[in-house]
Amino acid sequence: MANECAPLFRPGQNVTGLATADITGKRFVGISASRDSATGLIKVAHATAGAKAFGVAAADIKEDQIGTVIRGGIVPVTAGGSCSAGAEVEVGSDGKAVALKSGVAVGHAVEDGTNGNDVMIALDL
Repeated sequence: MANECAPLFRPGQNVTGLATADITGKRFVGISASRDSATGLIKVAHATAGAKAFGVAAADIKEDQIGTVIRGGIVPVTAGGSCSAGAEVEVGSDGKAVALKSGVAVGHAVEDGTNGNDVMIALDL
C-alpha cells in the first residue's frame, strides 16, 4: 500500500470506506455521501476544513476504490502547519492536521509538528 499510516496505538475498530475522490493516506476523511447502495460501504473523501472528521485514511485510496479508515487511537496525520505537543488540532485544507482555531477539535498533538510532515495525533472522534 502506498503512503501507509501505521498507528502507534489503536484501541477502536477500523471501517472500510468507498472513496468518492482520490484520498491521500494519513489525512482526515469525512463522510461524503450516503452509503453505497450496492456494497453498503460508507462513502468518504478528505474532510472539510474545520469540520468534525470521521477518521483518518490508513493509506492512499483512489476514487471509486475501497480502503481503511482508522477511527481511534494515536496515529500519524500529515500536518498542514505548525502544532505543539498537547495542543488541540482541527481539520485543515485537504484533510491535514492544523492547530485548533475556529473549527471542531478532532484530537491532540502528542508531539510538535511542522507543515508537510507527519505528526502523531491522539484522535478524539
